Amino acid sequence: MAKVNHALVIGGGIAGLTMALALHKAGIRATIYESYPSTADGVGASLMLAPNGLSALKLVGVDAALLAASQPITRMAMADSRGKVLTVFDGIEGMPPSRVVWRSDLYRVLRAAVEAAGIRVIYGKRLVGASETADGVSAQFGDGSVADGDILIGADGIRSTVRELIDPCAPAPRYTGFLGFGGGAPPDAMQVPAGCMTFVFGKHAFFGYWADPGLGICWFGSLPHETPLTMEEARKMPAAQWLGRLRALYGDDQPAQTFLRQAVSDQLVATGASEMMPPVPRWHSQRMVLVGDAVHAPSSSSGQGASLAIESAVQLARCLRDLPVPADAFACYERLRRARVENAAADAAKVNSRKASGPFAKALAHMLMPIALKCFFNPAKMFGALHGYRIDWDASVDQTEASRA
Repeated sequence: MAKVNHALVIGGGIAGLTMALALHKAGIRATIYESYPSTADGVGASLMLAPNGLSALKLVGVDAALLAASQPITRMAMADSRGKVLTVFDGIEGMPPSRVVWRSDLYRVLRAAVEAAGIRVIYGKRLVGASETADGVSAQFGDGSVADGDILIGADGIRSTVRELIDPCAPAPRYTGFLGFGGGAPPDAMQVPAGCMTFVFGKHAFFGYWADPGLGICWFGSLPHETPLTMEEARKMPAAQWLGRLRALYGDDQPAQTFLRQAVSDQLVATGASEMMPPVPRWHSQRMVLVGDAVHAPSSSSGQGASLAIESAVQLARCLRDLPVPADAFACYERLRRARVENAAADAAKVNSRKASGPFAKALAHMLMPIALKCFFNPAKMFGALHGYRIDWDASVDQTEASRA
């Protein structure tokens, strides 16, 4: 029997819901405390789940429901600013395809699983403080209420309160210089192969698109912006103004201009600033620990934010299951995860650096990209270790495994 019997999970998003499900599988009771007054149904844009994230979700029993709610991406293509496809990536042999899913649909699937497991979710609970003892932790909320548990898990996002409680000197999120946008175009705007996501390296900005059977053509792009804006702040500006700026930015890039000309304002989705977490020195205290974006949020360029958060939740539950002293379990979890998530974040930062380079560097990269893709693009070498990561849930965690991580 695990020494940890009851965990307070702060945050009811993707990481928090997965965390509670993984703890339930490990035989540990969890209660989720969410700051918002209600569920997050219908909130958020689309995201990609790579094979490693899909494998971790299967361990918490939501794979069948997720497959029904998502779309397989069996092929990825790289194109230049004229829309010419330069290379095609058909996935890595032996691995399932990545899947694109609306964040709201992934939330719905996880929320249904949490309800089915009888895990309690309490809304309107904004964490303002926490105190630790030798035997447990007490959480204080903005409404004056308190909650006691054996441990407290911060799954409260990139602006984590728990991160500051563990370490008041912890770093803040870092803005990558871009605002994210997405939208749709009618299916007849351009012939797009089913199951293929295309990434376009435009002259001034990055652009991507794929065909959705029910929505037509979905696209996403980035807009350089001097100051970061939250999703709420970005949506205060009329969508027509953002569309005008996007059309000007992408100039004569194709097929971006084709899609943007046909985009309508009420279908534009502003996702706000693209941010990432720099390395976090302290992942845990004696009774509190961080998971997901609260401790490792790579930029959107990685395509791994959700998958890595899901992985970490499952590994943390596994460590808590097998190591009776919370601080030992937290330390083991950190050793198993830190190098992997920081390497993924560093690789994404390199991509952001190329996006933010000056006009000359972009022009040079544009000329050399076809040669580089032809000569050096090796998907298995580039993505094999990242996508091939698998968690052996049935294997017992011990200090020996942690020391090898």
